[in-house]
Amino acid sequence: MRIPFDNSYAALPEGFFSRLNPTPVKEPKVLAWNAELAAELGIKGDDAQVQAQVFGGNEVPEGATPLAQLYAGHQFGNFNPQLGDGRAILLGEVISSDGTRRDIQLKGAGPTPYSRRGDGRAWMGPVLREYLVSEAMHALGVPTTRALAAVATGEPILRETGHLPGAIVTRVAASHLRVGTFQVFAHRGEVEALKTLTDYAIARHYPDADGPLGLLRAVCAAQAELVAQWMSFGFIHGVMNTDNCSISGETIDYGPCAFMDAFHQGRVFSSIDRQGRYAYGNQPQIVVWNMAQLATSLLQQMDDKETAVEEATEIVHEMPELIEAAWLRRFAAKVGISNPRPEDVDLINELLSLMQTDGADFTNTFRALGTDQARDQFTNRDAFDTWAEGWRARIKDQPDPKAVMQAANPAVIPRNHRIEQMIVAAVAGDMTPFERLMTALSTPFDETAPELQRPPTEDEIVPATFCGT
Repeated sequence: MRIPFDNSYAALPEGFFSRLNPTPVKEPKVLAWNAELAAELGIKGDDAQVQAQVFGGNEVPEGATPLAQLYAGHQFGNFNPQLGDGRAILLGEVISSDGTRRDIQLKGAGPTPYSRRGDGRAWMGPVLREYLVSEAMHALGVPTTRALAAVATGEPILRETGHLPGAIVTRVAASHLRVGTFQVFAHRGEVEALKTLTDYAIARHYPDADGPLGLLRAVCAAQAELVAQWMSFGFIHGVMNTDNCSISGETIDYGPCAFMDAFHQGRVFSSIDRQGRYAYGNQPQIVVWNMAQLATSLLQQMDDKETAVEEATEIVHEMPELIEAAWLRRFAAKVGISNPRPEDVDLINELLSLMQTDGADFTNTFRALGTDQARDQFTNRDAFDTWAEGWRARIKDQPDPKAVMQAANPAVIPRNHRIEQMIVAAVAGDMTPFERLMTALSTPFDETAPELQRPPTEDEIVPATFCGT
């Protein structure tokens, strides 16, 4: 196998990471391989046994510089001064066919100095969930890490429910720089390291940014767009800690994530989010909070701190307006409005309120607006008809509203119950449901798999999702 590594993070000071190889596994076997992504990355090698050895962590490919990255982070609002890759190892970087630099990382590759008594492993369920959901997000057009490979390890993993089959996912990202990467050096008062990291992040992601505050402004803009996209697809990240908040503006760390079925602003799936901090409707506020933590870290390197604090505060305070504008643009398209006006916010929120009261399915309701069958999603159809009268008047002069809606509203999403069914089958050795889901989710706006559009029945509902550690 040939991987055209071009590593830059490994050239940073040693204090940014710990160098170590993945821990070999007993019997690696490829569960899924993303040939299209491999081609984009310039990876040569179609032999499944070689793929299993490399992406199972048994062989370190030529040119790799394996390391575990250091970072800190706020976890559910509480600061942890040192986290780091506790079960992930960055093999290195490549320049993809579009000219962008991409990380290649093994997740579940064994213990590291940052494992905090964890086993450094992952079991098959979360690995296949991350593979499937990250690729589904990519197909939806949402900035995201991607999945290159999923490899079974042939080793059992001990979790609360007993022994489960182990696996490793190979994750590809614009980088794995997080808000927490800045926080660790700011907390330690390591100003030179913070300056080095800031310069590196600017050069890698935002070369037009002017210094630390230019970086802050760019990251705020990227995160504002990202969270608006999440909201528009009913996506709940589930664990928006600062160590899970990417500087590149990509969705990262698919742990207890979920797409909503029945709409509710307070929907929570994460088993560890007992207070609802990261509920669906809280995500815009939380991402602003995360950016305030980034601002606090970046300020540590500024000479004129008083002036810098004023400017950073202004940047962060502008972010809700950025989110609102992105939210309106995306939700307006979902109801067929190409040229949104401020008053359209009320029209959209009225529909969301009806959906929440009625328990209407988020994805299917918006998709049905383009087919004139949306009232069938409601039990209180009179209330919907009243709303629809004003809506139809609003879109009457819009250019091709049905086409706009079809392009903004997917037919198929990775529903929780289908993911759970897929995992059960995969553990039993049947990858057919996984492959079927992957095929449908690769073209989410097409009506190719009507059976996968069905919401869960009462006994299929998945009330909670888990991070897998």
